[in-house]
Amino acid sequence: MSLTKLSDLSQLLIDASIKPRLVVAVAADDYVLAAVSEAASAGYVFPILVGDADKIKMVIEQNNFVFNQVEIVDESDDDKAVYQAVAYIAEGKADILMKGLISTGTLLKRVLDKTFNLKASKVMSHLAFFEMPSQNRVVAVTDAAMNIDPDLNQKVAIVENSVSFMRKIGYELPKVAAIAAVEVVNPAMQATLDASALTVMNLRGQIKNCVIDGPLALDNAVSMESAQHKKITSDVAGQADLLLAPNLDSGNILYKAFAFIGHSPSAAVILGAKCPIVLTSRADSPQSKLNSIMLAAAALVLKD
Repeated sequence: MSLTKLSDLSQLLIDASIKPRLVVAVAADDYVLAAVSEAASAGYVFPILVGDADKIKMVIEQNNFVFNQVEIVDESDDDKAVYQAVAYIAEGKADILMKGLISTGTLLKRVLDKTFNLKASKVMSHLAFFEMPSQNRVVAVTDAAMNIDPDLNQKVAIVENSVSFMRKIGYELPKVAAIAAVEVVNPAMQATLDASALTVMNLRGQIKNCVIDGPLALDNAVSMESAQHKKITSDVAGQADLLLAPNLDSGNILYKAFAFIGHSPSAAVILGAKCPIVLTSRADSPQSKLNSIMLAAAALVLKD
């Protein structure tokens, strides 16, 4: 199964027998609490809100947010609130970590703190999903937020993180396009060399549970018409489930182009820790934050 729209996740969660516990670090944020209250009201998660309790309650009251069930952990110091939220994950008191009104760096510093031992992969990476209405499907992008200029080994880890996650939410054999500016190997372009190496490693069974092809340009990775016009024969070209960007610049530009120019509904998580991390941008809408919560929850309630 592959997603045709992000709302498909809601049915998966409604049918689930467990309700993941979502802990929010520094939770007094309008957009974050809007998304969390909707997710909680729908029964997708049980929320644990860490931060200044008076501010959290004020945001809830001012916006008429409804929480049928909620735990509020009072901690007015932001750094201590982040510490407490991450500790809930480390101690098994919560299942999903979400960023509230705090910087990404502050949250990730605690996640990577060896005291908590939360890093589960060699590389932590960002995975985003976008609805493509014109194609009636969802396309994922990695990495748009974490790894600046990954080498081949890091790209292998990024693919493995993404594939493992995608299989949990129903993608049996994700089709991965290693994208570059062109679809041919050019020794002067490192992105094409890495893409070619990833393809060979996949064929030889070094990277499992997916199909990789590359280098592919963006057009022939997502458009069957473009792939056919360029006479590209591939199990991935024109139908990629996952776009592997060559570096953070290209991944982030692609993410923001889909979100702010294409207006594609989105969801995103950070992978490679012992729990999914919902780490959305402050500019992301409440709907994107809700989609991200559903995405993280689906990975926990569904089996490989």
